[in-house]
Amino acid sequence: MGVDHSTINRWVLRYAPELDKRIRRHLKPTNDLWRVDETYIKVRGVWKYLYRAVDSQGNTLDFMLSAKRDGKAAARFLHKVLKGQHTQAPREITVDKNTAYPAAMETLKADETIEKETELRQSKYLNHGVEQDHRSIKRIVKPMMGFKTFNAAR
Repeated sequence: MGVDHSTINRWVLRYAPELDKRIRRHLKPTNDLWRVDETYIKVRGVWKYLYRAVDSQGNTLDFMLSAKRDGKAAARFLHKVLKGQHTQAPREITVDKNTAYPAAMETLKADETIEKETELRQSKYLNHGVEQDHRSIKRIVKPMMGFKTFNAAR
């Protein structure tokens, strides 16, 4: 007997936020060297951006799905990561050459959300660990031909 996909979507939308809230407090503390990157996934035939942050040991800090890939989305994501209970203030954030990150850092430093001493390091090659981790996400999403709704993808 098959399970209706709309039933699964309703279940995910109903229980995922509660599970997320309960699990977060059990995550182990992370270090202060962050690597941030984004990848794209298809949602209802339209490309959306999945932002991800990991520490230097590969522990996931947080992730966020966004419709746009700009400075506001990057700032929103970094702000979300900084609010996490298991994260500590970053000493250094390594990103790729995307121009959205310097703008996001300026915004966060102006709002005093992030410390002025936090260094933003743009490097094309130091984020390979995050890039390789994107492969597993895409391997899962590709056979599904993307997600049907933005909320289901989130």
